[in-house]
Amino acid sequence: MDDALAIRDYLPNSFKNQNDADYIAFLWETFESNYESGKYQFAMLACHMLYMSFVYFSVWQIKLSHPADFANAVIFQQKEKELLAASSPFTFSEVQERSIFRFLRLVGCEQQHIGQFQKLVDERNEIAHSNGHIFFADQTTADRKIGEILIQMAAIQTHMRLAIHDCLRRFLLESHNPEEREYYDDADQIQEVLIHANYFSQKDIEDCLVFDIASLSGQAEFPAIKVLFEEFRFNHSQHED
Repeated sequence: MDDALAIRDYLPNSFKNQNDADYIAFLWETFESNYESGKYQFAMLACHMLYMSFVYFSVWQIKLSHPADFANAVIFQQKEKELLAASSPFTFSEVQERSIFRFLRLVGCEQQHIGQFQKLVDERNEIAHSNGHIFFADQTTADRKIGEILIQMAAIQTHMRLAIHDCLRRFLLESHNPEEREYYDDADQIQEVLIHANYFSQKDIEDCLVFDIASLSGQAEFPAIKVLFEEFRFNHSQHED
């Protein structure tokens, strides 16, 4: 169970709306309670739903950071209008699960990577049917699968780094002036407009901490941009200690 706690680092620190927060809390409690009571098959179903939620949060970040590419990618989806107007990452659950991974092509995932991600969906489909098999009858088998899920989450996170940086870059460019943004206080603006709106996880925040702020040095407002970035670093690098 200790290894599984790492999954939480890939899930949002906080949420734009309470329903999303409640849903993730429910999935985690379901996973944890079934794992601790030895009902590993049900625990792994909840674990997979946490994994898919992470995928939806990643696609949401792609939508925000690459809007034009995302719009082109949904052209042939049946729910095109709904996906373009999505107000929550869970809107993407309306896309067939194996297909959702194709959006990761927009951040450089090759087909062989996507095939590995889709494999977890295929395996989940096996255990979700009443086929008379208990695939996860013991802790060792469950822990092995949790390890595989964590490897896949780490792989997706690696591909997402540039998209995460694009979200941060857009935020810094649009939020450096306290007189022209949603919240006057830097900390409030960071929490609500950067962390909440982008569904940032601890892993996302860690990726942002290594953002090359010098890449924005050509901006006329660079001094104010740098101050805002340093406030972000000060507030969140403390969690690294």
